[in-house]
Amino acid sequence: MDYEKLIPVIRRLALEAGDKIMEIYNSDDFEVKAKSDDSPVTEADEAADAMISAGLIEQFPDVVLVTEEQADTHREKADTFLIVDPLDGTKEFVNRRGDFTVNIAYVKNGIPIRGVVYAPAKERMFYTLADGSAVEETGPFAKDVIGDTTPIRVSNPDNAALSIVASKSHRDQATDDYIEKYAVADMKSAGSSLKFCLIATGEADLYPRVGRTMEWDTAAGHAVLQGAGGNVVRFDDHTPLQYGKDGYANPFFIAYSPTVELKEA
Repeated sequence: MDYEKLIPVIRRLALEAGDKIMEIYNSDDFEVKAKSDDSPVTEADEAADAMISAGLIEQFPDVVLVTEEQADTHREKADTFLIVDPLDGTKEFVNRRGDFTVNIAYVKNGIPIRGVVYAPAKERMFYTLADGSAVEETGPFAKDVIGDTTPIRVSNPDNAALSIVASKSHRDQATDDYIEKYAVADMKSAGSSLKFCLIATGEADLYPRVGRTMEWDTAAGHAVLQGAGGNVVRFDDHTPLQYGKDGYANPFFIAYSPTVELKEA
């Protein structure tokens, strides 16, 4: 993969998809359907997916593409692939809460090593550069010209006063029980893959996920966090979270700044 080519392409596709998503988000009404697993899907998910998929296939025709909205791609088996969640946080989108993101990542040998996370309603964009380091771009978000960027880096937290981020829509007792093992100074809630990015920027230190996710939900945020010096490990044994698994389903996991002293499950 030519990373000097990849990064501008995925950045531009995320921005274009974000424009379409916001056009629908700001409309008077939009249709919400239910998928086979009862999760919601909107015309914004489908439109963004069509745009991103077409762009990736045009630019990288020989790379396997896995995307949430195309069930046929879930049968692909590869260690190296592009993976897309065109609208992560559909519940946030439907409820007009703004915490939704466009996610595109490149996985090599089971590890997401490049990616972009764009939150169009919040006007925040995070991605890896060609060298794998992570930045936040602050605008003006021109499609073909990269704007001002700031390198991002995980915190060096005090384990006696941690900042923890958890899901807005999927918080449960098991998550709370695990959080209680830590000395918590601050709790944040965020939707979608923004939680990874808050750790990448040092705005939070730890994100435990005790609940169902798919690889397309996490790959881009994982890549950004890794580029900022962070880690993502399995909840049960603290081994690195791997990608390209059968069905692309994730186990429970923990995303964190490496100086956090992880507690056992």
